[in-house]
Amino acid sequence: MGGMPSVLPDGEPMPEDGALPASALDGAGDRPLAFYLHVPYCATRCGYCDFNTYTATELRGSGGVLASRDNYAATLADEVRLARKVLGDDPRPVSTVFVGGGTPTLLDAADLVSMLGAVREEFGLADDAEITTEANPESVGPEYLEKLRAGGFNRISFGMQSAKQHVLKVLDRTHTPGRPEACVAEARAAGFDHVNLDLIYGTPGESDDDWRASLAAAVGAGPDHVSAYALIVEEGTQLARRIRRGEVPMTDDDVHADRYLIADSVLSEAGFSWYEVSNWATSDAGRCLHNELYWRGADWWGAGPGAHSHVGGVRWWNVKHPGAYAAALAEGRSPGAGRELLSAEDRRVERILLELRLRDGVPLSLLKPAGLAAAGRALADGLLEPAAYEAGSAVLTLRGRLLADGVVRDLVD
Repeated sequence: MGGMPSVLPDGEPMPEDGALPASALDGAGDRPLAFYLHVPYCATRCGYCDFNTYTATELRGSGGVLASRDNYAATLADEVRLARKVLGDDPRPVSTVFVGGGTPTLLDAADLVSMLGAVREEFGLADDAEITTEANPESVGPEYLEKLRAGGFNRISFGMQSAKQHVLKVLDRTHTPGRPEACVAEARAAGFDHVNLDLIYGTPGESDDDWRASLAAAVGAGPDHVSAYALIVEEGTQLARRIRRGEVPMTDDDVHADRYLIADSVLSEAGFSWYEVSNWATSDAGRCLHNELYWRGADWWGAGPGAHSHVGGVRWWNVKHPGAYAAALAEGRSPGAGRELLSAEDRRVERILLELRLRDGVPLSLLKPAGLAAAGRALADGLLEPAAYEAGSAVLTLRGRLLADGVVRDLVD
């Protein structure tokens, strides 16, 4: 649910002090504020992963500045303090904090608590703030989870991916089957009310029965949230090279569609409801508020190498390499690599792209005449819910979710 892409977009240069246009903070008090904290370290690199992650325990930046795991929490706290300077007297307490990676739990629990503490100290946390970290099942145990919970974390997301060993092997995942399910029990015992399991479907060599077994194992573990994503084979990854060499087969779109239908059926029968195309929860309280803020275009500050941020129509991204990131902060500079100022039309299009993925859908009032005509055709084709359409919203049906990308392309015209 987290993770930063490895390729940065183009954009205009970021000011050295990170300053934002005054327009970015207009009306800020009416919008939630979130923080994403990126931890770029992994024990090994999974074959399908295209995120901005590094396996080295110590990386050197310009001027000999180190970006090791040992000092990473302190380095990231420097960016949180920079955020305070940039946002000035912004009175908003932070609504959500999400620590992603990489593998955040390669750091000591005290480091994650320290990073959260920097956000709390500089901005304050809302009374009902959602505080999440991602975790590799093999990198945590009962004591670690208890320290996180005592330090303020109240939601955790475990990367399960599959319950079948041969599927995990293709993905180069290092945890053993059964360990993610045990982690759910350990997290519950530590006091976590909200627990997510991440699954991936469509891995080469995975069968329908394998996928059903993974879903059954996930549901049986007792989380209140499940994310299920189709495997995307990114160019430049080890998995892409293996497929190109013919070592493993490529999964086609029809198989992905079948697996999605299986997931929705199994999860619905188990009491989960979809609220975003790839996410299901057992209750409204179990939904990932942090990701919902992304999908609704809220303000968030992404701290860490390669992290992306958005405040009031200004989007920016940090330098990728941890050494360059640490060096910039050590010199008192913003680690921002570039930014773009979104036009009103950019923001309209993004609202359609993101909100159509949500159970509440997107208001038809956002659509231009060509988009409204496309919505009418999508309704006739069974891709949009009739009752929601009559009420003024475009909401995807189950079949519409399978074809969501195509529906979105039509509606933004």
